[in-house]
This record gives sequence, C-alpha cells and structure tokens, in this order.
Amino acid sequence: MFNKAFHLYYDGFRSMALGRTLWKLVLIKLFIMFAILKTFFFPDFLATNFSTDAERADYVLQNLTRIESDSNR
Repeated sequence: MFNKAFHLYYDGFRSMALGRTLWKLVLIKLFIMFAILKTFFFPDFLATNFSTDAERADYVLQNLTRIESDSNR
C-alpha cells in the first residue's frame, strides 16, 4: 500500500516539469521548520528548568494529571 502511494507521487512529480523544484522547496521548508525554528522558538524547557530526571518526571506527571482532571469538569 505504501509502495503504491510512493510510486504514485514519485511518478507524478517526475513527469512534471517543475517536479524537482517543488521537491526542493518542500525539503527546504521542512528543514527550516524542524531545524531552525525548533532551535530558536522551542527551547528544551525540562532540561533548562530541572536538573534530574526525577524532577522532570514529577513535573510532567503533575501537569498531565492536572490537565486531565480540569477537562473532566
């Protein structure tokens, strides 16, 4: 199933005149989203605010259970 879907898109882009340019744009956009934006706008909150894994786990557990209990009201 995935093989058929891959070949459908692969053949479609290969036969287009702008296919390679579109793939380059898609790859550049993904690189910008995941590499550049992640480093500047999404810092590692848990690593910077907590020193041990136990503290991180407690913080995550408290926030998950708090959000879950708030949504049940």
